[in-house]
Amino acid sequence: MNIRLLPDGVINRIAAGEVVERPASAVKELVENAIDAGARHVEVEVSEGGRALIQVSDDGCGMSREELPLAISRHATSKLPRDDDLGNISTLGFRGEALPSIAAVSRLKIISRESSAENAWSLSIEGDAVGKLAPAAHPPGTTVSVRDLFYATPARLKFLKTERTESGHIADTLSRLAMARSDIGFTLIDSGREVLRAPVAADLLDSRLSRLALVIGRDFADNALAVDAEREGVRLTGYACLPTFNRATARQQYLFINGRPVRDRLLVGAVRGAYHDFLGGGRHPVLALFLELSPDGLDVNVHPAKTEVRFRDAGVVRGLIVGSLKRTLAAAGHRAATTVSNVALGAIRPSDGGFQPALPSHTGGARHPHAGAYPKAPAPGMGVLSDVASDNQAPFSAPTADSFDGAPDAGKEFPLGVARGQVHATYIVAQTSDGIVIVDQHAAHERLVYEKMKAGLDAGGISRQILLLPEVVELEESAAARLTKRSEEFADLGLILEAFGPGAVIVRETPALLGEGDVKGLVRDLAEELAEFGESVALKEKLVDVCSSMACHGSVRAGRRLKAEEMNALLREMEVTPHSGQCNHGRPTYVELKLADIERLFGRR
Repeated sequence: MNIRLLPDGVINRIAAGEVVERPASAVKELVENAIDAGARHVEVEVSEGGRALIQVSDDGCGMSREELPLAISRHATSKLPRDDDLGNISTLGFRGEALPSIAAVSRLKIISRESSAENAWSLSIEGDAVGKLAPAAHPPGTTVSVRDLFYATPARLKFLKTERTESGHIADTLSRLAMARSDIGFTLIDSGREVLRAPVAADLLDSRLSRLALVIGRDFADNALAVDAEREGVRLTGYACLPTFNRATARQQYLFINGRPVRDRLLVGAVRGAYHDFLGGGRHPVLALFLELSPDGLDVNVHPAKTEVRFRDAGVVRGLIVGSLKRTLAAAGHRAATTVSNVALGAIRPSDGGFQPALPSHTGGARHPHAGAYPKAPAPGMGVLSDVASDNQAPFSAPTADSFDGAPDAGKEFPLGVARGQVHATYIVAQTSDGIVIVDQHAAHERLVYEKMKAGLDAGGISRQILLLPEVVELEESAAARLTKRSEEFADLGLILEAFGPGAVIVRETPALLGEGDVKGLVRDLAEELAEFGESVALKEKLVDVCSSMACHGSVRAGRRLKAEEMNALLREMEVTPHSGQCNHGRPTYVELKLADIERLFGRR
């Protein structure tokens, strides 16, 4: 087979496949060009998921008549200060590939006008055919219209997803760019419908958070913690949400480097490491982080899509992210997400068609004054209350003088209030100055024990207690062997065990923090975790998982009756312990209901 050169048109279409993967890729490239041109407002209009039309209009610097033909030439750009200066890239685009690639697979038209020019100029391109320059009417700025995307590459067109899916990718792409630049206004119109309008914020100091809340959702601002840290010339800013404000996927993790949206494995791994203490498997934090560093400290020339980067000093970047996020989360103390309370209120909020109670019948005389004023059908979530009412066991423990002193503002000086009782021997009910707090006693105590164990490890070791009667735990022979092999590592964690025959271990000492915990259950769980970790992984690398298991087995169990002083002691300890608003698996440890919300439930407001 003879080697031959491909025609220019084929070369361009092949190269375009790397830059223009789908309609969203074309939108990204065109909007980035608009941002680089100094635009203050960018409007994007699409139809049929970007297949039929992609039109991007901006009020940037525009292009002259002489520049328009160069703009569609491959590897022509105005964004590199010097031809050999690829280490000092400060713009989003720099390759000179976007417009030629899009033009190679679509019907492209550009209209542009410089602010000082008397009129605009237009240029049309269809595949390999370039039209003639023509004068046009247009305000200062540029409009790029892309029609019939991928008409020249039917194979690519065939593999596009549904119109809704492609429209979703376009919206996500523009949203990320809008989050990166809160000083620019963005508008997205999809088939005549306005999908996104992000005006420039009036308050520039709060513009970034306002823009993030507009795109991600209002709850983001209520649960976001400000991040601001710097190390060795690398600055990290942005917002990270409380661990209890989490999602099932990582789609709402937005990462930016020098204003460029990226999807970088190093950054994603750093975020995962920072939240590892607080979120269980399958849950992901919500955040938007902005890294700023010198252009010569990273390489953005990894892929034509420019979403992957390489850092000169990856260790500094990772350490900065992990350290600053952990400090930010620690500063939040016992705070939990506001959505936890909203969900609780939503579960018990009566609907229009509620429940009609059985009122005493009146054979004669006046109708009951409140008859007909009650809801007519069971409201969502009210069945739980019905079950409580029919339970033979009293839902609350008997109140004592210690738990209720009669003062309406008894919990005023305490963020989590004063304990008033215990529901089903599982949940503590406390009164605050402006509402009530419901605490999951096991989840809360589990977190407290876990944090104490971590503090003990950092201080040089965990104090141990000798069992009066050593506990013998029977296991599979392989499981027992795994445990005894790691006995020295477990000793550092306060657990002293040794072999006791071929299929058993004997536990002589346990961490003092665990008290009278379930020793057998703890040992069996640790054996299973060792099997999952593998032989080569040191326990110090899995301290979080091991300590979490120990804390779970040493915590106050659901179903245990607590005295008033025990409940209040738990509340006070939660208030001074970082991260006590969520358990070791990322679930909330308490729910706070404001008095105003409770009054609304009963029609008092």
